[in-house]
Amino acid sequence: MEVQQIGSEEAKSKSSDELYKILSTSPDGLSDEEVKQRLEQCGPNALESKEESALLKFLQFFWGPIPWMIEVAAILSIIVKHWDDFIIIAVLLIFNAVIGFAEEHKAANALAALKKGLALKARALRGGKWQEIDASELVPGDIVRLRLGDIIPADVKLVEGAYISIDQAALTGESLPVSKKVGDVAYSGSVAKQGEMVAVVTSTGSQTFFGRTAKLVESAGAVSHFQKAVMRIGDFLIFVSVGLSVLLITVELIRHMPVLDLVQFVLILVIASIPVAMPAVLSVTMALGALSLSKQKAIVSRLQAIEEMAGIDILCSDKTGTLTKNQLALGDPVLFSANDAQECILAGALASKEENQDAIDLAVIGGLREKACLGHYQQTEFMPFDPIGKRTEGTVKDTQGVVIKFTKGAPQVVVDLCNLDDKDKERAEKTVIEMASKGFRTLGVAKSLEDGNWDFMGILPLYDPPRDDSVDTIEQAKKHGIQVKMVTGDNVAIAREISGQLGMGTHIQLASDIFKDNSDPGHLSAEDAMKIEKAEGFAQVFPEHKYGIIKALQDRGHLVAMTGDGVNDAPALKQADTGVAVSGATDAARAAAALVLTAPGLSVIIKAVETARQIFERMMSYTIYRIAMTIDIMFFVVLAMLVFKFKPLTAVMIILLALLDDIPIMTIAYDNTRIDPKPVKWDMHSVLTISTVLGILAVIQTFSLVALIYEWWMNNPQLQNWVKLDTPHIQTIAFLQLVAGGHLMLFVTRTKKFLLKPPFPAWPLFTAIIGTQILAALMCGFGWLVPALPWEMIGIVWIYNIIWMFFQDIVKIVVYRMINNRVKHKQKYLSIMNRPLHTHGSLHQG
Repeated sequence: MEVQQIGSEEAKSKSSDELYKILSTSPDGLSDEEVKQRLEQCGPNALESKEESALLKFLQFFWGPIPWMIEVAAILSIIVKHWDDFIIIAVLLIFNAVIGFAEEHKAANALAALKKGLALKARALRGGKWQEIDASELVPGDIVRLRLGDIIPADVKLVEGAYISIDQAALTGESLPVSKKVGDVAYSGSVAKQGEMVAVVTSTGSQTFFGRTAKLVESAGAVSHFQKAVMRIGDFLIFVSVGLSVLLITVELIRHMPVLDLVQFVLILVIASIPVAMPAVLSVTMALGALSLSKQKAIVSRLQAIEEMAGIDILCSDKTGTLTKNQLALGDPVLFSANDAQECILAGALASKEENQDAIDLAVIGGLREKACLGHYQQTEFMPFDPIGKRTEGTVKDTQGVVIKFTKGAPQVVVDLCNLDDKDKERAEKTVIEMASKGFRTLGVAKSLEDGNWDFMGILPLYDPPRDDSVDTIEQAKKHGIQVKMVTGDNVAIAREISGQLGMGTHIQLASDIFKDNSDPGHLSAEDAMKIEKAEGFAQVFPEHKYGIIKALQDRGHLVAMTGDGVNDAPALKQADTGVAVSGATDAARAAAALVLTAPGLSVIIKAVETARQIFERMMSYTIYRIAMTIDIMFFVVLAMLVFKFKPLTAVMIILLALLDDIPIMTIAYDNTRIDPKPVKWDMHSVLTISTVLGILAVIQTFSLVALIYEWWMNNPQLQNWVKLDTPHIQTIAFLQLVAGGHLMLFVTRTKKFLLKPPFPAWPLFTAIIGTQILAALMCGFGWLVPALPWEMIGIVWIYNIIWMFFQDIVKIVVYRMINNRVKHKQKYLSIMNRPLHTHGSLHQG
């Protein structure tokens, strides 16, 4: 039997019974067989994605400034009938396209696999049982339960429950959440902010009002600050290459070099110099980082979040479930009107709902000696906890048919409901403070009969002990230069107790002391911002306060990571430099976060920071190497042509150089790197300094060898008798020198320490560097595509390069020390300059 999808307007006009009839369903839900048939008919509850042709994606790598230059060079090779050049240029073009396509495909597949872990979930009534399923499996006629924090998985009609408040700003532009009741419709992609209701699915997938399911994972194509910086360096290298090319063309035209030959040669030279493999290196490094994190139970929803984590210096962490076990145990109740402890616990249990699997509800129900006593009551209504009301409420009917209401929640809220005398109020407050000083969380419990008056029954103490790994993780964070600040909705006493146990300090700031008079949390005074910076934790925090805390820390020059799990955490998670949705977070929180944890605790975040800093180091070594090599190739070729008046490299050699360069570069993503003990940030001055010094040294190294051979060896009869060399041999020597010297430079740039100290190169990088060296030596020795060179001369070139490699390494260490000393002096100077102003709270400090 075919089932039709019902539009939202039609669903509004129909009663629940009419909809059940049209959709061929009932309040008991669908059977598995009915679901299977409807999935075949209606398709999955998701947008139809139009996948781009793999062929078209591949052809895109032949379109753009860099491919155009290679293609022009190939055409010019045909015109001047340099067929060897043409074949090798074509190989270079195809090789770069294949590498780029393969790496992009690998990155896309890695992200697609990770996205599966972020799929929207829904609770549906199937075969008479509530089940958690993928939202994509929903069909029209399904009965679903919606509650606080859920992203509405399809267009639905609300059929049961008291109320639900829904934020549908993304769909309708309404700035405030809209309260819904039985008979109203809710739209796919909107977010449940308060309450809980049951609904029937009216339409799915592309037939919904929004036209698509909520998009959880941002596009992997977004460019991060680090990538932008590297791309700017790429543009700079192109600019330098083109500038030197113009100089070369001008001089060679004056010398009457054939125009086509000259243009073809210069084009090939520029192609070899510019960072052709840069996009592929970036994508494979990021994808491998995401894959590594997924194995550590952290799913990356934005690739650039990996880089951003490398610079994090403050981590604002939720307490419950992240720093603590979130396995609440019930202590001995403090009785007020209740006759005994079990009566007080039963009252709390009747204000709970076991099927919601809420940790507090389960702890209270678990405190009952006889769970069977719940069977004497029928729960007719349930109001779940929300961040504003701060209590739950259950309406029950006992065996006599008497209707009773029970509530449990924040003691101050429940006490205010009841008419307690001053003595009992004082006793309640004192109990809460005493319990809090011992690290207990407390719940007030009350009941109300038909007269509507609330009777305060007692206080239930709950204790959530710190996680076993929390102390060690926080210690690790400190070693990594990260300060962990606790952010909790609990009171100051509880926060101080747990924070002290974990070694995080006891300077806990009360959120209400900073965010006063309903002021805008995003705009604080300099004095309040300084309080936030100095605080070691925050208590009685509302979700909107989290946004203000992060904004203030960012305005003080910090890079901030923030953990969250609720729908109201979404603004803070988006504002943070790295928003982290903790294990068990709501769909809305996961949608806003850059990193989604699938295992509890903070240790995963620390591992993510370590991975991020390793990736940062790999990118830095690549960038330094790429700048230095461009300086080496371009300046050497131009200088040699101007001084010696001949091409030091043939077009074929330059293309082979570019091809051989790509191989070790692609393995940088797998390299072993040190983990910087402090947060790392992009320092363009340092990168340009070290890369320019190494580049100039490389030019001196290459030019000196060629000059030595050209001016001394070729004019020395004894040396010529031993190994006879001519101009083609010099070109082969220059080629071998640039391959050997360039690739050995990777050993120098990959670490700031002496190159023979750990961490040692990863096996893929080491074998790629040595492999290309051996291949280049064989090419030169046997005359493959280049004039053959005597083996004695190949040995001399290798020894020469190894000596220079160690010399470059010594210079590198000296330059890094000079840079570090400059940074230290600058920091010392700034700290001295800041002292007088700092006391007035007016200095923007980073």
